[in-house]
Amino acid sequence: MGPLDLLLEFCGSFAQEVALMAKRTLVPDVSDPTTWGLPEQAVENLPSRLRGFWSRFRPGFETRTRDQSSNAWVYLQGSLRVMTERNFANIARTVNGPTDDGQSLQQFMSDSPWSAKAVTDQIQREIAARTQGRGGVLVFDESPDEKDGDGSAPTCRGQHNGRLGKVEMSQVGVFLAYHEGPISVGVDAELYLPQAWFEKDRKEKREQLGIPPERGFQTKTQLGWRMIQRAKANGLPFEAVLCDELYGRSERLRRDLDEAQIVYMAEVPENTRVYLTPPPAGKPLEARQWARRADTLFHRMRVRPTERGDLEDGFAFRRVWTVREGAVAQEWLVVREHAPGRYSYALSNASPETSREDLARLKRLPYFLDRANQDAKSVLGWDDFRARKYRAWEHHTALTALASWFVAETQWDWAQSHPRSPDLARQMGVKVLPSLSVANVRELLRATMPLPRLSREQAARLVAKHLFNRSRSTRSRLKAQRRNRRRRI
Repeated sequence: MGPLDLLLEFCGSFAQEVALMAKRTLVPDVSDPTTWGLPEQAVENLPSRLRGFWSRFRPGFETRTRDQSSNAWVYLQGSLRVMTERNFANIARTVNGPTDDGQSLQQFMSDSPWSAKAVTDQIQREIAARTQGRGGVLVFDESPDEKDGDGSAPTCRGQHNGRLGKVEMSQVGVFLAYHEGPISVGVDAELYLPQAWFEKDRKEKREQLGIPPERGFQTKTQLGWRMIQRAKANGLPFEAVLCDELYGRSERLRRDLDEAQIVYMAEVPENTRVYLTPPPAGKPLEARQWARRADTLFHRMRVRPTERGDLEDGFAFRRVWTVREGAVAQEWLVVREHAPGRYSYALSNASPETSREDLARLKRLPYFLDRANQDAKSVLGWDDFRARKYRAWEHHTALTALASWFVAETQWDWAQSHPRSPDLARQMGVKVLPSLSVANVRELLRATMPLPRLSREQAARLVAKHLFNRSRSTRSRLKAQRRNRRRRI
């Protein structure tokens, strides 16, 4: 073999090696966590990250007489690290050890005077600083929780529980969430107090449950408007407010938002009356009638990526006139066709120049906030709340929001600091890669910050204590029964 042949062979081998190296470089290793934006160092530092996050909020749990921050730290860990039965006793026992019966934690949540609003105000200010004026959206909605009786603040029979799909004894909270890009986080909440709770015969009950004497009756839309005003005062940037039809049907709320120059996309019922030409010359028709007209044009538009591919729905848009509290207003009517013959409707005060794409984007965003609500309920422990007092509800809501903000901030930072390879989506054959979920962050935290495990002796003592408490409770009930019998005699 001559020198030229050797040179050609060398060049060929080198070219193959370069091609192989290039292939290795261009094709990410999907089994490597770093490929998915999860470098080992970042995961290992997650407990330190949580402690640093906590240090920013710790001063808010110091009252004039006591530093309650240790209890707040335990409760925050319970939201993020405990999997099930996140009641006071189980959180305290799981985080602190079997000797903690949860009494201190219960007092901290139910009676300590620390301000829940100060916590959510700080969350809003921190989000404002992070976004630097970039607009997300605010979404407010209600969340009912079924209760067995009227012993919790403030339950009322006859409230519609949308989650259960029926009228039931429920406790209803009005929640405000912030959404920007892949991030959704709860930023405020108000407990709805039904008008019946302000009757004179409920005064003693209000005092027992710690309902502030200055609280008066406010509708759910009024509570939502208060939260929007607080968000503005805290400098939280948002381009629009979104709400479902319970709130969207309120002419007063839409008028208040419009007068405050806040863009809204408000879901409305199908029988909402609109005018295609200005009243009084024009004749009204229902939104559903316009949606079913032969000349109504629906545009197929991408809603969101799903595991089965892109979800596309039809959207129709029309500038219409409405009558709000006796005054004529011009709004967008946006109709979404979810399936043949199944529509949802919204009104918006967005400018006439707003593109169809932007209107459709605002119309479809509540899906992501629904996902965030489910995360708060199932993953962060909102549904496990069992306390009775008004203050406990406020405190639980604030600490759940705090846990939500820690997860959201982690998602935000890691997406920027540890971006995924641009070739990963192409390699996986998808357009959009799944975002790091709340459950993902919690799983990583549980692995890097494991909970203490009970020894056999500790477990046996815990069970013995549980049996002792049950026996003592039974003895107390028997004594009460005997006293009642003697009184009857």
